Amino acid sequence: MWPTDRHGLVHRDDALQNGISDRRIAAAVRTGELIVAVRGTYLPAAVLVGRDDSEAHVYRQRCIAAALGPGRPVLSHDSAAAVHGIDLLYPDRSRVHVTNGRLSGGSRRPRRVIHNGLLADDDVVELDGVRVTSAARTVADIALSTTRLPQALTALDSGLRAGLLVHEIEPRFHTGRRNCGFARHALSFADGDSASPGESWSRAQMIEARLPLPRLQVEYRLASGRRAFCDFGVDDRFVGEFDGLIKYRRDMRGGEEPEEVVIREKLREDELRDLGLDVARWIWDDLRARRLVPRLERHYDKLGIRY
Repeated sequence: MWPTDRHGLVHRDDALQNGISDRRIAAAVRTGELIVAVRGTYLPAAVLVGRDDSEAHVYRQRCIAAALGPGRPVLSHDSAAAVHGIDLLYPDRSRVHVTNGRLSGGSRRPRRVIHNGLLADDDVVELDGVRVTSAARTVADIALSTTRLPQALTALDSGLRAGLLVHEIEPRFHTGRRNCGFARHALSFADGDSASPGESWSRAQMIEARLPLPRLQVEYRLASGRRAFCDFGVDDRFVGEFDGLIKYRRDMRGGEEPEEVVIREKLREDELRDLGLDVARWIWDDLRARRLVPRLERHYDKLGIRY
């Protein structure tokens, strides 16, 4: 049994004090029993068994290990998002991101990105001993660091979904920072009812194509008496569903096979059509291949929805 701290990390010094030799630690790293978080700090691989988010969890632990190191740097951007649990679209998990609190001195290294930027008192919080930028500063930083609407919108949607308010984010888009106009534009479309990065990316493609903005999490009462919540709805004539693997795992009941979830979703879709609704579904590959907008345009043309 490896000695771990409150974050579940193994520190070399603690291991040595518990009678575990450097040779034993090195062997555990070679065999994959331990995963190197930062030099001298490790994550037991056993904690990843059965997790669907192994890559995200390892990255989060690496960020925490870095934040506990010399100087206790302030995690920011993608690293702060990982600690806060803020969803991002294709986050950078190859490096730890920190902000130095100065107007200069930023740099990019193989395993770390140091962002320059002043940090106000309310820009930094401590979570279980780890210093990170606040949730509002984190989503603002991410929106300001990109010119891609899907990335900015996903972070802002996730921040609002977690309980942030627009007035907590918008003041951070002041004119002294790059891309503030773009970030404000993204914030004007942000919506906490967007339930996942896939839904945010879907909406970003709709926004960029100037399609009608759908209502989110639209509720319908089905003939069976069940309630159906649809990801997107337009004019009570069309509903759209983004199908991610997480959604199917979330909807699986104890002991169910994936096929049973698919069948239940098909029956639900039939009941939605019985209400006179046109239904479309799409997946990650449709977003990556930019097939969503042409598909929606075909549905809207058929229904006479103007765009």
